Amino acid sequence: MPKTRPPALPPLSESPAFQALQSHAAELGQVSLRTLFAEDPKRFEQHSLRLGDLLVDTSKHLVTARTLELLAELARERGLESLRDAMFAGERINLTEDRAVGHFALRHPGPGPVVVDGRDVHGDVRQVLEQFLAFAEDVRAGRRRGHGGQTFTDVVNIGIGGSDLGPAMAVMALAPYTVGAPKVHFVSNVDGSHLWETLRGLDPVRTLFLVASKTFTTQETLANARSARAWLVAALGEGAVGDHFAALSTNERAVVAFGIRADNMFAFWDWVGGRYSLWSSIGLSIAIAVGAQNFRALLAGAHSMDRHFAETPLERNLPARLALLGFWYIHFHGAESAAILPYDQNLSRFAAHFQQVDMESNGKGVQRDGRPVNGPTGPILWGEPGTNGQHAFYQLLHQGTRMVPCEFLAAVEPSHPLGEHHPLLLSNFLAQTQALAFGKTEAEARRELDDAGLRGAALEALVPHKVFPGNRPSTSLFYRRLDPHTLGQLIALFEHKVFCQGALWNVNSFDQWGVELGKALANRILPVLRGEGDLGGLDASTRGLVEHFRSLSTAGG
Repeated sequence: MPKTRPPALPPLSESPAFQALQSHAAELGQVSLRTLFAEDPKRFEQHSLRLGDLLVDTSKHLVTARTLELLAELARERGLESLRDAMFAGERINLTEDRAVGHFALRHPGPGPVVVDGRDVHGDVRQVLEQFLAFAEDVRAGRRRGHGGQTFTDVVNIGIGGSDLGPAMAVMALAPYTVGAPKVHFVSNVDGSHLWETLRGLDPVRTLFLVASKTFTTQETLANARSARAWLVAALGEGAVGDHFAALSTNERAVVAFGIRADNMFAFWDWVGGRYSLWSSIGLSIAIAVGAQNFRALLAGAHSMDRHFAETPLERNLPARLALLGFWYIHFHGAESAAILPYDQNLSRFAAHFQQVDMESNGKGVQRDGRPVNGPTGPILWGEPGTNGQHAFYQLLHQGTRMVPCEFLAAVEPSHPLGEHHPLLLSNFLAQTQALAFGKTEAEARRELDDAGLRGAALEALVPHKVFPGNRPSTSLFYRRLDPHTLGQLIALFEHKVFCQGALWNVNSFDQWGVELGKALANRILPVLRGEGDLGGLDASTRGLVEHFRSLSTAGG
């Protein structure tokens, strides 16, 4: 199947819809959320969207109904719908790698066909799914055992990037569903401390390793895997490797050479991007942690969001709404970053996962047709769970000089009911979105201080510090509980949001050439650190750093 040709899109600045948005932004001026809510008593109903139990409230944004209409017009003008349809049709929209983008096929429950790159992949996907879910269930039930016949109590997933962040996030998010399962650990950093600290409390007899690398050549992953192998062999001997290692890869030759049996290798496909791969066999660690039934529920939740994204008009489309609002702040309010703020401790790694999904996807300066972009693209994404963040960086959100659009997530029902903890958590969640939106005026600050008994010069000196400007936009995502189905919905929602913004900027959201240069340079520098290469090819700074390393290494030796 030929790859999808990049659209002949004009620069954003020449787009009629973008120009209309510029005029509209000027007309809105310094729009006030207090005024918008006062003028429209039904603003919440009109600016909120739902999918099942998931409520997405976008009423606390600096937009009107007209803003959303113009943003939807821009999306259509930029070909968002046609690119979306091309993805779901299995076309090769990843132009620079000449690949289809088919992670949606991994969560399609059937029946088929599900076409990716011109062929029905549904049967292959279901076959691999059943294979790795059966493996997971055998590990959980103790039917699959280690070299000495002992059941596995610990599973160590060795990967990096999408082979680590997504699964690690999901296992933490679904912690309440892991009771009775082997404990799953994640090792990603090539810094030896990460592996060493993980292994030092484990029993080799009861430890299973999953090596997650599509090509089985990823430098950091292979270094960790070899060290883990050496640790196991030192304790149990060479013959134990086949019973204590499994691979999530497509390179059977390299996997077998490592000592892993072919029947312990679970494949996936080149149309599965790393940061979208937790739905594939890369999710084996998730399946071991939560079980096959819950893993299927995770897939089902994502599929429900896929259908919503594929079938719902842009005006009521959840991923499109989040994407268009983010675009609005980047281009018309100068926002450079965005925050994901889950008031759900189990989502502690949600922002970290989507740092990769968003920043690796849309951190691009070149359009799909090779021309440079003529404006900003992906935001700097960050975040931590509430209420911890309130005591760390919310000062900047409320009274700083930079606009940071925020996305809050919270569950109606807690994972662990405990006293008054959950009402306290939710009161903070609701209060923060309210404070960001409406702030505190000078008159309100003065009245508050006066009521507290402060008078005169002392009051006047403190008033400016008590003013909250407000008009800080936020989205609230409210769901019944963080179960596997809901988590699948949330992950797919944010994945598709990133896709939509990539379409608006006309960038390829599915390659990551920006990580290649550093890898290539590291391979050149490594022999120099070992004393095997010539310093002459290095710049003055790098040469000086290497010389300092050598001098301290020699002194330490």
